[in-house]
Formats: sequence, C-alpha cells, structure tokens
Amino acid sequence: MRKRFAFLYLPLLLYFALGSCLLAAQEKREAQLRTIAFYNVENLFDTIDQANIADDSHTPNGKYQWNKGRYYHKLHQLARVIANIGPKDNFSGPDILGLAEIENKSVLKDLSQQRLIRGQYYRFIHKDSPDARGIDVALLYKEGVFIPGTVKYYRLFLHNEDGHTKQTRLQMVVSGYMDGDPLHFIVNHWPSRRGGEALTAPHRQKAALLNMRIIDSIRRLKPDAKIIGMGDFNDNPTDKSFKKTLRTRSEIQKDSIPFLYNPMEKMYKKGIGSLAYGDQWHLFDQLYMTNTLLPYNDSGLVYYTAGVYAPDFLLTKRGRFKNYPWRSYAGGSYTGGFSDHFPVYIYLIKR
Repeated sequence: MRKRFAFLYLPLLLYFALGSCLLAAQEKREAQLRTIAFYNVENLFDTIDQANIADDSHTPNGKYQWNKGRYYHKLHQLARVIANIGPKDNFSGPDILGLAEIENKSVLKDLSQQRLIRGQYYRFIHKDSPDARGIDVALLYKEGVFIPGTVKYYRLFLHNEDGHTKQTRLQMVVSGYMDGDPLHFIVNHWPSRRGGEALTAPHRQKAALLNMRIIDSIRRLKPDAKIIGMGDFNDNPTDKSFKKTLRTRSEIQKDSIPFLYNPMEKMYKKGIGSLAYGDQWHLFDQLYMTNTLLPYNDSGLVYYTAGVYAPDFLLTKRGRFKNYPWRSYAGGSYTGGFSDHFPVYIYLIKR
C-alpha cells in the first residue's frame, strides 16, 4: 500500500510543480514591464566644426582627432549598451532613455539608426541648449510604446563670481502616455563640479530648486501626477540638493503627504556608483520619482526595482583606471570605449 501511495505521489508533485510554473508564467505575461533609463554618453559630437560652439577639439584636426571612424565606432559602442539595458536576454533596450552630452539632432538620428537598435523604432526629442560646449540633454522613446504630448524646456539662470551669466543645459520636461498611464519625465544635466564641489554646490541647489518648481507646477494641475526625474546631477543622493532641496526619501512608505522617492540612495550607501571621480565612486546618475509611482498604488504603472547597468564589457581592463567605466578618451588618449558613466535604470510594472 505504501509503494502504491508513493507511486501516486510523484505524479501529483509533478502536477503541482508544473501548475505553479504555468501560473508564474501566466502572471509574468499578465504583468507589463517597462524600462526607464538614463545614460551620459560622454561627448557624443559629430565631426563638423559648429559656429559659436566650443566643439573644436572634437573635429578631425582638433585635439582629439575626432574623425568619422571614431565617431561611427562610438555610435556602435553606445548602441551595444542601449540594446542590453533592460530585462536579461531581452535585447530590446529601454522604452524610455534620457541622454546627456548630446551635441545635436544629427547625432541622435545617427544613433537611433544603428543596426543593433534600429528595429526598436526609437524617436527622439531634443533642443539645442545655451551650453557653451554645445552638449545637451535628449529623450529617446519607442514609437508605439510612449506617446509624447507636451514638451517644455526650462532655463537655469546662473552667474559666475564676476556677475556674468553662466550658460548651462536646459531642463527638459516631456509629458505623455505609456500603457494608458500619463507620465512626466524631467531630463537633467546639472552644473559640474569643475572648480570644486563646495564652490559649485550652490549651482546644483538652484538646479534642484528649478526641478522642485517644475514638479509643483505639474502637481498644481494634477495632484496625483506620476513624475520621474532623471539625469547626471553631478551630486550624490545624499547631497544637499537632494536631501534638503528636493527632500528625497530612500524608504518606500505610505504617506498622505506627497514626497519624492530616490531608489539610488540605498545603492550609493552600499558603495555602488555610476562613475569614478577623484579616485572614488560616485552615483551622479540617478532616477527619482513621486510617491504616486510607489508599489502600494494599485493604479497603472508603478515602481518595481532600480539598478546601475555595469556589465563586464563596460569596464576598463587594465592600467590605472582598471574596473572603472571604459571611456572614449582617458588622459587625453583615445581608448575606443563607451563612456565615463554607467547607465542607470528603473523598471515599472503594470499588472
């Protein structure tokens, strides 16, 4: 009798195990996963010398001898990275990708037509900024996945010590629909630390204040708006621009008072970075969001997880910068890498 019971028990185990797998697969099919990412691509210039733009170094006869061969190699390298951001073995790239250090629409067109990502039908949004170097922010999005509506640009007014206006990047706000959900994206590239962190910190706090004003203006029209900020902020998640000005939190908690959640803060405290600066890791590349996107909300797309995309092929293999991001130029010499930043991403899920 025991032998017979054991004989019957094995098929039952297999039946229930198979049933569990089928149920998990069904739940996966029923859940819609979307990837939102940001990538500072490190000086994506074309090879043409533009008037009134400090791009001379990125020309064939310039400091970096930036010729067509190097330009198209970089495009291929970036496309390889973009194609791999997202769920493992998916190779479809992010649904939304914010970019920094883009020169113009021409390089965005060339990038979106690269063989590795051409089939994703990326469209882009961009406007030339007043930045002296001519590097801008941009947004790539998959046609048919995201439907853009309004696009607004906000200028950050800064002044040097001599009182002259300091030209810097615009903050871009793109509002639209994804899977029927209205979403707002703020794409940033805040002022750098050139000249010292302490001296330049007020510039980034002003940039954070502009972000806060943008968020408040959206919330006034729609209090439950879903807003995602992304960018190279040139500040870490624990700096004043985030903790004091934006008042970001690192815990997922239910609160009737609106707040901004920054999933990158816990990662930074664990020593995870997106770039190496001053011989230490920093997490300048970040995504934050309004608490209307947190998982306890059961309406539409909500936050699932976050990460820094840093596979082995993006790492420098030898020398002083070993295991740092493999960049296009290091110490003034061409290295043929990708960027001095790693991409960052979040997943949104809709059941």
